[in-house]
Amino acid sequence: MNISKKMEKIKKELHYSFDVTSRLLTKNGDEVGFIYLKSFTDNLIFSSAIYEPISKCEILTFENIKNFIQSNDIKEIKEGEILENIMKGAVVVFSSSSPKILSIDIQKFNARAPSEPPTAPVIQGPREGFTEDIKTNIGLLRKRFFSPNLVLKNLSVGKETKTTVVVAYLHGIADRKVVKEVMKKLKNIDTDGVVDSYYLMPYLTSRPNSLFKQIGNSEKPDIVSAKLLEGRVAILVDNTPMVLTLPFVILEEMQNTNDYYTNYIYASLLRFIRMIGIFLALLGPGVYIALQLFHYNVLPIKYLITIADSTQQIPFTPFIEILFISLLFQILYEVSLRLPSYLGLATSVVGALILGDTGVKAGLISPPAVIVVAIAKIALYTIPEQSAQTTVLQFIFLVIGASVGLLGIVGGLIYVIAYLNSIENFGAPYLAPFSPFIISDNKDGVVRAPLLNMKTRPKSFHTENIRRQK
Repeated sequence: MNISKKMEKIKKELHYSFDVTSRLLTKNGDEVGFIYLKSFTDNLIFSSAIYEPISKCEILTFENIKNFIQSNDIKEIKEGEILENIMKGAVVVFSSSSPKILSIDIQKFNARAPSEPPTAPVIQGPREGFTEDIKTNIGLLRKRFFSPNLVLKNLSVGKETKTTVVVAYLHGIADRKVVKEVMKKLKNIDTDGVVDSYYLMPYLTSRPNSLFKQIGNSEKPDIVSAKLLEGRVAILVDNTPMVLTLPFVILEEMQNTNDYYTNYIYASLLRFIRMIGIFLALLGPGVYIALQLFHYNVLPIKYLITIADSTQQIPFTPFIEILFISLLFQILYEVSLRLPSYLGLATSVVGALILGDTGVKAGLISPPAVIVVAIAKIALYTIPEQSAQTTVLQFIFLVIGASVGLLGIVGGLIYVIAYLNSIENFGAPYLAPFSPFIISDNKDGVVRAPLLNMKTRPKSFHTENIRRQK
């Protein structure tokens, strides 16, 4: 088959898409064919580094072609790899003088520059964030590890998208069994496409249908680097800035980047505040409704009179009132997320003030209920990574509190803790280092010890080298 027919066959296999481009160079009876996607390939580099040098070659032998190409990213490929290389932005080169095929990677994507991610702002510390380009993300990790022990293993996932996925870990620190298990699970994924790293989570967790988050994620290279140093494995996915990390324990959600760039006593205080915040968010509305309906006798008499005065004209039952306010806050939150930024803030603030104030004046809702729900909704974001799970549990405990009171809330809380205690991923107990209680890991638990005291890596999961410093 001559070069022209071969390139025509490839165009047909690519359904004659408009960005499929082919060039044919003929000299002294020899032919050289080039085929690539103009949407991916840098045309300037193609002309200056590939086409023009080869056109100056007097004899178009395969070796001459290979030597004249001005690119370091050049490799020989097989017939079955042609389409894959073209779809990844390479220029495929054919020669009539040889059956060998060349692939030259000169892809060009419009990549966003690394900037501070909106999900993890810091007062002090690095402000770089991952981008949607996996090569940039690998570079951000590489610049933090001038060591040959940073290992990167790549594979393609998705029959249609063929998304590049890179597994990163530190040789001699990360548990090899965990690395093998992660690679095995990724290779066994049989799906049509992976658009974001979130698509991989159900395939990597032991309980894919669970409400609770079981894999860590971050947009910041300094956080991912710190987790690699602890012996974790990172998973980078092309076209997304979110990097997955595992094994994962719930303690990670109480930790914040700023904790490690500030005084350890202040960081410990902030962690206590986060714990209080998550309990207020989780149980606040449920406990309030339970006290109002079933246990009003334990409330101070002055506060009980205040509640009675404020609720006597309310046409709804206490449960319907709290549920209505909670739904109102949730609707305002959803609206503020989806509106343009210059409208979202105004809508959320104006909506909360006007609807809340008007609702109280109209006698539809009471001031204590508004305050309780507002505190619970604000406290959700002391640990924003858990806001989705906490919101669901907040409504569940609200229903339990309105149905059976404090006894039901305590029973529900015990059930949730017991369930969390049963979760284990890649050998890491979900509630470690609290259950099981690991003294050394509690140096970076609710209380953060000085960095000089953290001489070992976490024992919550297995690592090949436990010692960090002498």
